[in-house]
Amino acid sequence: MSPVEKRSVTIRGHRTSYSLEKPFYDDLVAIAATRKLTLAALVAEVDETRPRDTNLSSALRLYVLEWAKHAERI
Repeated sequence: MSPVEKRSVTIRGHRTSYSLEKPFYDDLVAIAATRKLTLAALVAEVDETRPRDTNLSSALRLYVLEWAKHAERI
């Protein structure tokens, strides 16, 4: 299993961090590239739409999972 790595990002002028395993991070980077977004913009989008009782790291993992499920149907 891949170790969890902590990363920092600035969202709307506020510095925050999230922790992801490398496979999730790699997929997040690939999704951002596919959508022609910066990684920070994608993370900000997920942050904006996540339920407030869900932490950012979990929301990012769920976003990657949903993206993968959708890709399988295409």
